[in-house]
Amino acid sequence: MDTEIELKFLVSDAVIPLIPSLITQFAKTVTNKPSRSLQNAYYDTPSRELRALDIGYRTRCADNKCEQTIKLSGEVVGGLHQRPEFNLPIESNRPDLMAFDPSIWPHGMQANVIAENIHPIFSTNFIRRTWLIETQNGAKIEVVLDKGEIAAAGKVEVISELEIELVEGSRNELFALADKLVSQNCIRLGLYSKAARGYRLADDTPLQPSKSIGFVKLKGQVTQEQALIEAMGFGIRFVQKHEQCYFDKPSLKTLKRVTDGISLIRHNFWLFDDIVSKESTEHLRNELKWLLSELAWVENAIQLKTYTSKRHAFYKKINNAPALTQVINDLKELQPSIDDIYALFHSARYNRLILSLTTWLIDKQWRKFWDQKQLQNADQSVASIANRLFDKDWRNLHKLLPKEQTLTANDYLNIRTQLENSLLSGNCLGALFDKEERLEFRLPWLDISHGMYELSTLDYLKQLCGGQEDEKLAKIQTWLAQKTEYLVSAMEQSRLASFDIKPYWL
Repeated sequence: MDTEIELKFLVSDAVIPLIPSLITQFAKTVTNKPSRSLQNAYYDTPSRELRALDIGYRTRCADNKCEQTIKLSGEVVGGLHQRPEFNLPIESNRPDLMAFDPSIWPHGMQANVIAENIHPIFSTNFIRRTWLIETQNGAKIEVVLDKGEIAAAGKVEVISELEIELVEGSRNELFALADKLVSQNCIRLGLYSKAARGYRLADDTPLQPSKSIGFVKLKGQVTQEQALIEAMGFGIRFVQKHEQCYFDKPSLKTLKRVTDGISLIRHNFWLFDDIVSKESTEHLRNELKWLLSELAWVENAIQLKTYTSKRHAFYKKINNAPALTQVINDLKELQPSIDDIYALFHSARYNRLILSLTTWLIDKQWRKFWDQKQLQNADQSVASIANRLFDKDWRNLHKLLPKEQTLTANDYLNIRTQLENSLLSGNCLGALFDKEERLEFRLPWLDISHGMYELSTLDYLKQLCGGQEDEKLAKIQTWLAQKTEYLVSAMEQSRLASFDIKPYWL
């Protein structure tokens, strides 16, 4: 068995001629291997039993030789792929699943039944260029460039990937080479394997943006450090997933999911401050702040789109006010273009941030700053920490939103960030608790959070109407005031109802 430790990059045609020079600058020695044409077929059952077990099964033929490969469930973080891999030679491209050692299969898997039902699902065919490099510190890294296509069900997707795999030596050398590569502006880290892309193509299930952040998968016995690792990996994958969703189908809502993932990552640094010092994350926090500033326009852009959508009540009001329509259209013209966003996601600074987060997580760099107290905190059960943190958040919300006080729109807008951070804590640690009780408790607060966004949408439009003497704009402002009053009333009902619901962590 081998365990792959590789980083995957998606590369544009513009950067491909630069790759030999980049790796030569980095390496002590470079061995250029002959190019090979690789024909691969991926197998599964009609019900995708191997896919459900996160097992990849393929045959590969090249140079009149064939082999079959099993890749078991592994870990993917920030473009770093780590998976157990088993290879066996075969006489032709026909698979023989039963030839593998039965001890490799997950408990309960009926390999013999699966073997009788497998058939080819998709193929990948590409030209592979390979370089074997040795670094100044003695590490050996294989660099491969794959150019070709994935084919399934009469559809085709382009393959243009660069992979660097650690053959021997320190993983730090792999990250150092990766940093050299992403210094170019046409390379970005890749989250999805060829197999994952092939399944989506074969089953006509394109990557879809998430409707919400969701919950980090945690078990009750995990330590605080284990929870940090899970939550950070979750956040990085969430950002990269929606980055890819944007490339597949650009939309403002997908960009909003990217900012949600960035916010979750930042929140983890605060949430786990028992074991993560500010000193260890200063550079990362500054870079995350930069990235959020680059995407700070997205929420207002979504609101502007809402104002001009025929599906929303705003449209009829605004359409009758030419001066306001012109202001909105002018603002939309100032927004970054799709090409601008593509450039951001291909930029060296963005990809260095994703790579730095990955390195920080994989190498557990927070440990370098530990004292004895932080060492002890790391091994504590995260469930007890969740109880303490949630209780603190709950008390703070009570102070900010006292039951006996009637709140205004401004009151709600002023605490929007605090409420969203409290909900993020639940996204990170809420999976430790009963799902139904968690949902019941969070529901009114989610309603309030959505109401805060709606209030922000109304307030932004009110600002756009301001400062102009216009009868139609005055009518819109009166209408906005009425909608604001109605919305605040509904939010007040949700807030008052929340006080009668028992906290799910108690």
